[in-house]
Amino acid sequence: MAAAFTHPLDLTKVRLQTIKPSPGQPHPGMFSVIRATVSRSGVRSLYTGLSASILRQMTYSLTRLGAYEKIKETLSRSGKPSATQLFIGAMVAGGVGGVAGNPADILLVRMTSDSIKPPEQRYNYSNALSGLVSLIKTEGLKGLTRGLGANTTRAVLMNASQVGSYDYIKTTLVAHRLPIVDYQFRDNLLCHTVSSCLAGTIATTVCAPADVLRSRLMSASSSESSFNVLKRSLQAEGPRFLFKGWTPAFVRLGPNTVLMFVFFEQLKKGWRTLFPAS
Repeated sequence: MAAAFTHPLDLTKVRLQTIKPSPGQPHPGMFSVIRATVSRSGVRSLYTGLSASILRQMTYSLTRLGAYEKIKETLSRSGKPSATQLFIGAMVAGGVGGVAGNPADILLVRMTSDSIKPPEQRYNYSNALSGLVSLIKTEGLKGLTRGLGANTTRAVLMNASQVGSYDYIKTTLVAHRLPIVDYQFRDNLLCHTVSSCLAGTIATTVCAPADVLRSRLMSASSSESSFNVLKRSLQAEGPRFLFKGWTPAFVRLGPNTVLMFVFFEQLKKGWRTLFPAS
């Protein structure tokens, strides 16, 4: 549900991270990439790769959120878990989710960056499922692990900084009264929105370097190690390249985090209402 709203920003972020500007030309900004995409192929092109985005959520996000909830439930049986335990649990769940969602991540990066490549270098996947079949046929099962190290690192950082920080911030807001405005949050929609906004900001900043490396590794047609990509990019573009696409990443991850957790909390509440014994 959240990905359906924020996919155009995901597409813009990947293109900003993978585009190679002409020598002597400044790197294009977020709005110039959106404008170029719309003028070239129309508004609908902003949803290129949506099937891969949904497949990614149904593998990566399903696994990391489900695993974290299970870990938290297990920890809670022996008393209230500490913040450190929750963050470690979030990192473990994120790592598992990163592995589960890696193939869909490859498809998403390739489908969203395809049109900015020369025709001879394009993958031309029509949808995520046909792309998955093509990926296995051309690159074998090993192709499914392309960029796995960078992607898993990003997933560990993402889950700790997004899910872990959301849980910590929400718990803190509910447990303590704000001193300046003298306000006490309750576990409701407002609290979920504030907590997820803060979690989205933290997650964008923490995950930016691994996100850029992941996008570049997955969009490449030849095998190259994370170290080589990092070394070559640092030499050519300097350390600032590690935060390329931060603005669209934040613009995308902020609303995505808010929508994801708001939907998640409401779905949990609805499920418990319908099935109180589960």
